This record gives sequence, structure tokens and C-alpha cells, in this order.
Amino acid sequence: MIAELQQTVARYAHALDELNPSELEAVLAENTTWTFTMPGQGVLGPVTGRAAVLDFIRDGHAAQSGRVRHHLGHVVVTATDAATAEVRAYLLQTRNTGESIQIISTGVYTFGMRQSDGEWRIAELTLTLDNAL
Repeated sequence: MIAELQQTVARYAHALDELNPSELEAVLAENTTWTFTMPGQGVLGPVTGRAAVLDFIRDGHAAQSGRVRHHLGHVVVTATDAATAEVRAYLLQTRNTGESIQIISTGVYTFGMRQSDGEWRIAELTLTLDNAL
């Protein structure tokens, strides 16, 4: 089960960076909620529902420059039962412009996972950034 949860989180990061809506739909629960905390800017969200989250992601991609990657590390399952789980991961976000590579931000993701149709899906996503973007 732990490997399946970690795989879902990895699939999320790849789909996010590649702006792959069908893969994002596969890992997000229908009623997913996203909440972000940014130093100096407070709390953003929650963004509620798969469609709203996908719109949020599309807007974010349209506003970014260069190739942005979400590197998730130290992925650990902190609580689980047969139908729900909590997964935490560190974030290192980078941007490659072709001329330079920069670290954009660091932070901590907390994923509230739920079993749905035999698959683990992200029901709640909380991102607490260490620095403002």
C-alpha cells in the first residue's frame, strides 16, 4: 500500500509539470480541495473540486516562464487505514529557462489520500511554502 501511495504522489508531480489533464484527473478525487500557505501572503484557497483545481493548474502554467519542475522528496506515509491515508513530502521547485536554473521555492506537501474505485486519489492537498514566490 505504501508503494501505491508514493506512486500516486509521483504521478501527480509528473502530471503537474507536464500539464497532463487526463493524468491529473486520474490522481485527483472528484471533490479534491487544495490549500496553500505562503509566508507574507497568508492562505490561498481552498480551491475545491477537480474542475476548479484543473483550471487553477492551467492558469498557473500560463503564468510561468521556463520549465518548472516539482521535485518531491522524503515521501512518507504518516497515517493509513483501508480507505484513507496521509502522505507528506518535501518540495523543491525549480525553473529552467534554458539559460539558467533556479530554485523557486521549497516547502512541505501534505496529501490526504482516499481509496476510490480501487485507486488512491488525492482528496486534500495542503502546501506550506517556506518562502514567497
